[in-house]
Amino acid sequence: MAEQAVETGGLAAAPPERRLSAMGTGVRDRQVRGTAGRFVGRGRELKALRADIVRAGLDTLSGRKTPRSRVLLIAGRPGSGRTALAEELVRRLAGEYPDGVVRARLTGVDGEPVPTERTARALLTALGAPVPAGAGEDELTEALRGALDGRRVVLLYDDAAGAEQVDPLLPDESACLVVAVSRGPLTGVPDVRPCTLGGLDVAAAVDLLEGYAGPTRITCDPVAAACVVEECGGQPAALVLVGGWLAARPKMSVVDVAKRLRELAPAEGHEGVGGRPLGRAFRLAYESLPQTPARLLRLLALAPAGLVDAHTTSALAGCSVSAAQAALEEFTAQGFLRAEPAEAPAGSAGAPAGAGARSCEPPAPQYRVPGCLAPMLRAALYERERPAEVELARARMLERTVRQLHSCRAITETGDLATRKRIAELPRPLRFPTRQAAEEWLLARLPALLAAARLAVEDGRLDTLARRLVSALTRALTAHLGAERAAPELYGLHQLVLDVAQRCEMPLEKGAALLNLGDLDARAGRTTEALDRYREALRAARESGDPYATSRSLESIAAAHQELGDWQRAADWYRRGLELRLTRGELADEARLYGRLGAVYTYAGEWGDALRSWRAAAAACRRLRDLPGHARALSEAARVQEYAGRPQEALRTCLEAVECARQAGDIRLQAAVRLRLADTLERLGDRPAADLHRAEAERLLEAAPAGSGAAGPEAAGDPPPGAAGAPIAGGGGIAGLAGTTDSKAARNRSQDRTQNRSQDRAQHGKGQQAPKGSLRNQ
Repeated sequence: MAEQAVETGGLAAAPPERRLSAMGTGVRDRQVRGTAGRFVGRGRELKALRADIVRAGLDTLSGRKTPRSRVLLIAGRPGSGRTALAEELVRRLAGEYPDGVVRARLTGVDGEPVPTERTARALLTALGAPVPAGAGEDELTEALRGALDGRRVVLLYDDAAGAEQVDPLLPDESACLVVAVSRGPLTGVPDVRPCTLGGLDVAAAVDLLEGYAGPTRITCDPVAAACVVEECGGQPAALVLVGGWLAARPKMSVVDVAKRLRELAPAEGHEGVGGRPLGRAFRLAYESLPQTPARLLRLLALAPAGLVDAHTTSALAGCSVSAAQAALEEFTAQGFLRAEPAEAPAGSAGAPAGAGARSCEPPAPQYRVPGCLAPMLRAALYERERPAEVELARARMLERTVRQLHSCRAITETGDLATRKRIAELPRPLRFPTRQAAEEWLLARLPALLAAARLAVEDGRLDTLARRLVSALTRALTAHLGAERAAPELYGLHQLVLDVAQRCEMPLEKGAALLNLGDLDARAGRTTEALDRYREALRAARESGDPYATSRSLESIAAAHQELGDWQRAADWYRRGLELRLTRGELADEARLYGRLGAVYTYAGEWGDALRSWRAAAAACRRLRDLPGHARALSEAARVQEYAGRPQEALRTCLEAVECARQAGDIRLQAAVRLRLADTLERLGDRPAADLHRAEAERLLEAAPAGSGAAGPEAAGDPPPGAAGAPIAGGGGIAGLAGTTDSKAARNRSQDRTQNRSQDRAQHGKGQQAPKGSLRNQ
């Protein structure tokens, strides 16, 4: 769509000096940029806040132990420098809290409060604690409190809408410290220590203005500088904008800017938002911009989560990446944006084992639209831009994001020639030099990427792009982080797909989203919730008429019943899935389902049905020429024969399984089947032969290379654990004898069985059901 603009057009077509003049900047800006952004003033407030940390609270005075962490509140209007003060306090306290600083913004760029469960999930991720996928607010906040126990951490909660947001996120660990930033008081949070901010004192305000505008004009006219401070109400955000305006216009005097600010003052009684000091400073700076930069700036109001980089800006404005980067730097110098600190993401999955090295190239810089300016930029956007232009800009941004995510995932598949060719065909700015660089980009941009997906789905006018974005983000997260590590984010993404599918009445996509959500619920141990999702997925699959989705849903329902221990219902649903596979002639799936039926019947103690199912699985594997699967199925059949009190038949079946495993060349499988054979021989009273087979199994295990072992038929195309019909613990399924045993485990297993042989005979006598526990442990 707009990808042709990646390297052409826009301001980049002009020489560098013309680009600077187009932005209304000059050489002076480059000279003062190093001093802009330093913290000034607020010495009294910092001293009071530090004193409040150690001051005795109500619990201490009453003799009770402090039940929670100390909470400091920095209250003030947006633009009063409340976040800057909180950051400065945290910076000075960092050495006293060795377990680090964790930050969270509690209000989105759209002014809406961030859901508590989303904040808790982000905090758990930042702390390196496990995040349960699909968990609710109570479970996540409880997990957060558990992760903070025994730690000394500073938690900075920025832009809290009220006490109901902060209270669930307070740790029970009194050694932690919470610094909350809010517009007003947090009534309801016990023993909170408030610090209310007004404007800066004149000396500090002049110092801040000088840091952006330069010292010459401020020093030459201190009276005019004091007038500017008065017009700005001492608000740091307003002073930064005015200082940036002066820095971009070296020929303007401080008297000129004071005069212009007075001219922008509304009549008495008609102040409104635009008439306040920050609103007037914004109008002064924004309305002085040339047309092209002004349009680019207001389009940044569409940036997800208020985070922008060169690619996002390039796509929104339809200009080149280099021009977008230059514009972002100029906006930062003029106070419209804040540069985000370049922090390397932790826990990179792509880093080599034992090496903490990051990519040699620094990550692309990111910038944030200040929360105090976001409403004014948004108002300017919808006032100046037509709705069609806004929607087109958003579509360009989403399209660029999708392409970046495709490139991010493709770098993990460079072993494939076709993938390398596709990467080479991408524009250079969209390529990642290494997998590590791609993963760092993904982790750094993840908040913005998730926000983009949520906004695209909520908007409802770009459903096709929203589905592509969610799909690309899901694939990129899985490729770089793995299914387990990415599960918390994948749960939310699948929920977004479900929302779009329900809105657009797409039953096939709805069924797929429900199956994915059910799988994640099953992995998290919420089997009942997973079963409900699987049943709903079956209805959607039948409505769409898709046989694969239908069979997948049937197997998922069966697996959920199996996990709940409802063997009869599990067998019934597996039979339904098997019937569908039989009608389609899908032999590999038949073998897998016969194996799962055999496992369920074995758990239920129905030896005849179990034996028939395992023999059918073995026959299907034989037709498939799958020797490892054939050997496993025979071994499981021998197990059932042994439980049914037919040891001679079990011996013959075991010998057949040993020969089949030998022909397959799977050393670990041979060892596992020989151990099964040794148990059968010992049950028959042939102890010397049993010892010989155990010794041979140990020799094979010692000779087997690490990680060897062929996967059985279940492994091919099988869903992950917890999904439809995943292999059960122990001996369930054809893959129940996957050769993962080592020699030490084999020896321990042999000793345990020898010691408990008499008890085992009593439990597994002829015609008796094997205890569920012993079945799971074998």
